[in-house]
Amino acid sequence: MNAIKSKVTRMVLSKKLELAMRHMRDDPTTGMHNVMALASTYFNSSFYDRNLLGKNAFSYMREYLQKPQSKWWKYARNLLQDTDLHVLKTFILNMAYEAGYRGNNLRHQLMVSQKCNIPWAILFDPTSMCNMNCTGCWATEYEHTMNLSNEDMNSLVRQGEAVGCHFYLLTGGEPLIRKNDIITLAKKHPTSEFHVFTNGTLITDAFCESAVTVGNLSFSLSVEGFEAANDERRGRGSFQRTMKAMEILRRHRLLFGISVCYTRLNYKDVTSDDFFDMVIRAGCKYACFFHYMPVGNDAATDLLLTPEERTYVYHRVREIRSEQCPKLFFTIDFQNDGELINGCIAGGRSYLHVNANGDIEPCVFIHYSDTNIHTGTLLQALQNPLCMAYHKCQPFNDNLLRPCPMLENPAILPKIIHESNAPSTDLQSPESLEHLCEKCQKYAKRWKSAAAVLWRDRGHETNHRSH
Repeated sequence: MNAIKSKVTRMVLSKKLELAMRHMRDDPTTGMHNVMALASTYFNSSFYDRNLLGKNAFSYMREYLQKPQSKWWKYARNLLQDTDLHVLKTFILNMAYEAGYRGNNLRHQLMVSQKCNIPWAILFDPTSMCNMNCTGCWATEYEHTMNLSNEDMNSLVRQGEAVGCHFYLLTGGEPLIRKNDIITLAKKHPTSEFHVFTNGTLITDAFCESAVTVGNLSFSLSVEGFEAANDERRGRGSFQRTMKAMEILRRHRLLFGISVCYTRLNYKDVTSDDFFDMVIRAGCKYACFFHYMPVGNDAATDLLLTPEERTYVYHRVREIRSEQCPKLFFTIDFQNDGELINGCIAGGRSYLHVNANGDIEPCVFIHYSDTNIHTGTLLQALQNPLCMAYHKCQPFNDNLLRPCPMLENPAILPKIIHESNAPSTDLQSPESLEHLCEKCQKYAKRWKSAAAVLWRDRGHETNHRSH
């Protein structure tokens, strides 16, 4: 009965949302008011996580989307103008109604009853194969012949939806090597959103036509800076191929942005006005920033940022997404935004990772697992020792600008792995815990002082945990 009620509610909300969005094109102010009225009617905001500037995300969104002069009102209007109506409507339904409200409600209930983490998002690799070999990519450490079968992916999404997860991020390898299977998967699960991290080289007009039809696919294209720097890491010609992919995505009015791994070599370029203006002109709506992680036996530690360089990125990302910045662009930095999401989100607290071999890992950078999807369920993995060790210890530091049990708290990860007795999932070149964490010791010590200053400047105090 609940399933039938939810289906009917979604159908009614979908029709009303489409009318309001069409109204926005003719009368943006009234149309935006109608959209927010629908949100207030259908979404009980108490189920949104309170992690954004002391408010829940719903309240923050409502505050700014009711002001026509605000940046985020203009951003919303820009999204409507540039994105296919079916794609944008499906994105809102899946991310706000299914993931943000209905799924989050179920998640919170299960976290209490099952006494474990339940993920809001699941990151998985359809394949370990890739048509590129980029410096610093975690995927280069995996065996390159692994694939999740179509039934594996279907089963994973079914299990995720059963515990309230309606957001799936696809990595690899290059996930679009399996692009036909991804279209099929998205079509089978219309109430979930699928976000693809891709190098963009396999994006075609035919694929985009299919993506528009299913409606529940969005994209982040990997870019490491301007052409010379990008091609040095990702191969000659890769920049132009990625820009061509953006052109195709924009022509089909799909929702897309960029994924950036920032290092000592590129951090200034990828946070510059010229860089942001370039990708905005190309049609990008957001940027996902990832701090370089020295994972792998051959990882280069000289790519790690100094405390001053990381502090620069911290302020710059916030400046771009601030209300005062006129750029209609959203930025998120998964490492430096720890203070907004209560520290580490891995181990199922907000997300986990499933590699192309089916190993359920706490994080895409932590190659250890005590559960495989072929021998255990998602819920069993969350209740098995590895994820429970994360659950017991999170957050790993009272200073949430030091979120990671490896990069900023390298003494913690070995304890978690030894306690859970989780084996390595790296089948190609297994790296010892000692080797992995030793590379982070110097970095963690230096960042500790800088993070303490930032934390105090933000008005926070560290009370009891200081690893």
